Amino acid sequence: MKYVIGLDYGTDSCRAVIADALSGKEISTAVKYYPRWKQGKYCDPKTNRYRQHPLDYIEVLEESIREALTKAPAGTAGNVVGMAFDTTGSTPVLIDEEGTPLALRPEFAENPNAMFVLWKDHTAVREAAQINALAKRWEIDYTAYEGGIYSSEWVWAKMLHILREDEQVRGTAYSWVEHCDWMPAFITGNSKPETMPRSRCAAGHKAMWHASWGGLPSEEFLMALDPLLAGFRSRLYEETYPSNVKVGHLTPEWAARLGLTTHVAVAVGAFDCHMGAVGAQIKPGDFVRVIGTSTCDIMAVPYEEIGDKLIPGICGQVDGSVIPGMAGLEAGQSGFGDIYAWFKQVLEWPLKLLVNKSNLLDRETKEKLVTEIADAIIPELTKEAEKVPVGESTLIATDWMNGRRTPDANQLLTGSICGLTLGSTAPLIFRALVEATAYGSKAIVDRFLENGVEIKEVIGIGGISLKSPFVMQTLSDVLGMPIKVAKTEQACAFGAAMFAAVAAGVYGKVEDAQDAMGQGFAFEYHPNAENHAAYMELYKKYQQIALFTENELTQIN
Repeated sequence: MKYVIGLDYGTDSCRAVIADALSGKEISTAVKYYPRWKQGKYCDPKTNRYRQHPLDYIEVLEESIREALTKAPAGTAGNVVGMAFDTTGSTPVLIDEEGTPLALRPEFAENPNAMFVLWKDHTAVREAAQINALAKRWEIDYTAYEGGIYSSEWVWAKMLHILREDEQVRGTAYSWVEHCDWMPAFITGNSKPETMPRSRCAAGHKAMWHASWGGLPSEEFLMALDPLLAGFRSRLYEETYPSNVKVGHLTPEWAARLGLTTHVAVAVGAFDCHMGAVGAQIKPGDFVRVIGTSTCDIMAVPYEEIGDKLIPGICGQVDGSVIPGMAGLEAGQSGFGDIYAWFKQVLEWPLKLLVNKSNLLDRETKEKLVTEIADAIIPELTKEAEKVPVGESTLIATDWMNGRRTPDANQLLTGSICGLTLGSTAPLIFRALVEATAYGSKAIVDRFLENGVEIKEVIGIGGISLKSPFVMQTLSDVLGMPIKVAKTEQACAFGAAMFAAVAAGVYGKVEDAQDAMGQGFAFEYHPNAENHAAYMELYKKYQQIALFTENELTQIN
């Protein structure tokens, strides 16, 4: 028997999946939440600052793998041959000369600027704007393969922002690393910044790396951006690797800590959505949507189809970032499930405040009541919202509560809800928000189609795709396309497991691992033709409102 472990580091938790490397059968799983993140530490939503402590990542690594092993049959640990990581991204951190994240040093242990900057952190809007302005007047447009627009969610903007903001961190920072690169390097003992193998996926989509101009942007470009970046390029990397490549093997220390052997091969890491697409058995023509707090949309296109085409306003097209030997295309929405969660929090506010002030109930009953009602809000909103015929409501919303990722990144944008009347109820507002996320999805699909990228099939993965028929049917109706839903709840971790199997030598290429280990699909949504026709009229109104919102209501930075 040969087993592999896929580790999916999401926004809130780490999911470990142990799979049979030959059949793909799920042996066991474990989910562990980041303890400090769960307490709300180091984050400030008012300023869009979201940071995660590296200790959270280390602790859940040990806990999730050990728990998964305890659930697996005896002898499993000795037969694990490979591991791979996927993580959110861009989620970078500044490091010292040994490759240690600065927050792991005593003097920076409680400094958010020394921690990993989560993908959804938007503190670097100004820096992103400066990168875009410089790139457009430089002799090489380093944003060309990243949709032509650099985002505040990406690594160079984030690292420059912190270097400018924190003199103490600036004085110690030697280099930076993405979360998906640090995890494999850390457990294989290869953390030196200059020698650590780096992900093609992360470098190409978020760091302006491209082989045609020799890798990362030139030292001259970075110095023109800000002299604080002097020397960083030489302390980073030139080569990058797809995730079918092996970084190394577990060190004796980490083999002991995880209960595994030193024979375990560890693959180059990648971002969650890219490995999730592989876990969903992506093939040319598939448009894979990872649907969670945000969305990430992935395609793998043969070189002969993409040619010299540059798709404007997406999150990049990168050689081998999804399937080695094809161009990986990425797009997505900065807010999806997060938008529904925001509305839930709005409705929870009086509940939590007023129930807790009540003298009619004891504390334990108050806590139970608040929890019970809070948990029922989204299900009850859904029941009522799906009763409303398409077009009956006057409400139309835009989906930019967390800015816009694609098409055409702009994190200064804000959301809007139009058409409110005295008859606008909570379920009607919720329905408008669901429709807004579907309209935002259509804008992405249209951008690909307008640029000659063929979409043959839409595949949904992630929690919302499996748990919300209302959201998925609305999405299918708006797109006018069927949507298949991947059977596994852990598509990202399964994609990582597939790469682990290739890195360990079980398979020669990723496509073979997909064929052998793929889990198939749970069900499929089909668009209602009448609803689609009605939504296309409403979509025109969405576009008009979106244009007004962008032109007149953009935040001033």
